[in-house]
Amino acid sequence: MNRPSWDKYFMKIARVVSERSTCRRRGVGAIIVLSKRIIATGYNGAVSGLEHCETTGCMREKLKIPSGKSPELCRGLHAEQNALLFAARAGIDMEGGVLYSTHQPCILCAKMIIQAGIKKVVFEGTYPDRLARDLFREAKIKLVRYREKRR
Repeated sequence: MNRPSWDKYFMKIARVVSERSTCRRRGVGAIIVLSKRIIATGYNGAVSGLEHCETTGCMREKLKIPSGKSPELCRGLHAEQNALLFAARAGIDMEGGVLYSTHQPCILCAKMIIQAGIKKVVFEGTYPDRLARDLFREAKIKLVRYREKRR
């Protein structure tokens, strides 16, 4: 029997969640886990009820804003934000949870993750945001880059 590790299992699920993304630049998926149980999922896309960027076009592309700069200039929510907001809206306590994301969280998401009481973040792809990494370190939140082991 060749069972995946918990990190591999949850990262695979985050990748599947990312397939729902409507972002034209980067599809991201995130899940929040508490006691090895998924309590929330999120992917990046427009705020509920608004047109998606696939329809309206990407403002960041039009303005030629590089990745990692001015994340507030986007009509969408990040995957981490969607997962955090879904859990909060449902009244789910995230204290001590683990957030899995297909990409390293940005500074905006890092602040929300810290405030929500998440204690560990496991991510796969990098993101050019040193300040986010610095805040996680200062808040003593374990930030782990997941790399799948090759056979």
